[in-house]
Amino acid sequence: MTHDGKSHDGKSHDHKTHDHKGHGHHHHHHDTTQMDWNAMLPLLERGAELRTPMYRQAMSWLAELVPMGGVRRVLDVGSGPGVLSGLLAEAFPYAEVVAVDATPELLERAAARGVTTLLAELPQDVEALGEADLVWAGESVHHLGDQAAALAALAGRLRPGGLLALAEGGLPTRYLPRDIGIGLPGLETRLEAASADWFTDMRAELPGARAETEDWRALLTAAGLAPSGTRTFLLDIPAPVPAAVREHVVEAFTRHRTGLADRIAADDLATLDRLLDPADPASLHRRPDVHLLAARTVHTARRTTS
Repeated sequence: MTHDGKSHDGKSHDHKTHDHKGHGHHHHHHDTTQMDWNAMLPLLERGAELRTPMYRQAMSWLAELVPMGGVRRVLDVGSGPGVLSGLLAEAFPYAEVVAVDATPELLERAAARGVTTLLAELPQDVEALGEADLVWAGESVHHLGDQAAALAALAGRLRPGGLLALAEGGLPTRYLPRDIGIGLPGLETRLEAASADWFTDMRAELPGARAETEDWRALLTAAGLAPSGTRTFLLDIPAPVPAAVREHVVEAFTRHRTGLADRIAADDLATLDRLLDPADPASLHRRPDVHLLAARTVHTARRTTS
């Protein structure tokens, strides 16, 4: 399974790309088997690294839900380049953290962060994951055709008392004001609509795809777990942004331009071209109003049976 960065945000992700891998998440708008991961890696890693403050808050919350000393093994399912695997290792210093992904290039980056890696394609390799006290699935379950079955399989990896943390949903990432002074106001809203249509098509083409009401609490309950809280974490980097954020925003809009070109109107494409032109005073390279505002929701549930 890959995630990417979506967005997918941009995986994510922000929908990682897969806004979706790397938990930065930009949906790539491509078949993941054809991805040029060397080209995607910087986007995925930067997206995830920029969101580190948001995910650190999430990890601190998880450490309140499961006692740090009792967590011996953590699975980061759909880890991408392992940015969050590293944060899990910080939050649970006594645990072996295992980055699980189907893409060797991404796991190489995760290994460089000092975590254990496991090459596995879900759902078929789920048994190979072994048992864990904490399973983190960050924007990865939505890349599996049967989400309910995937959650049941991950729930089966939990030791008694163990916690499944599912990062799905939140709010679409915002980078610009509604009216940017060029083109028709509301560009990002229309890009989100196009991205949502792309996402629906992507899900429909997954092996074993099943339509599912994305009531994650209900799905976790159906997987045999006891819901133990849902929280949403915010990342707010207001204008003027540092150079690293600006570069990330340019990359995210470049992905939109290439991935959604056949889904958006010609005038919006023209606006995107201006936003991506370094010589244009109204471009993302020069605008003073570029920002990064993201929210990611984490749903948790516990295995209570022995």
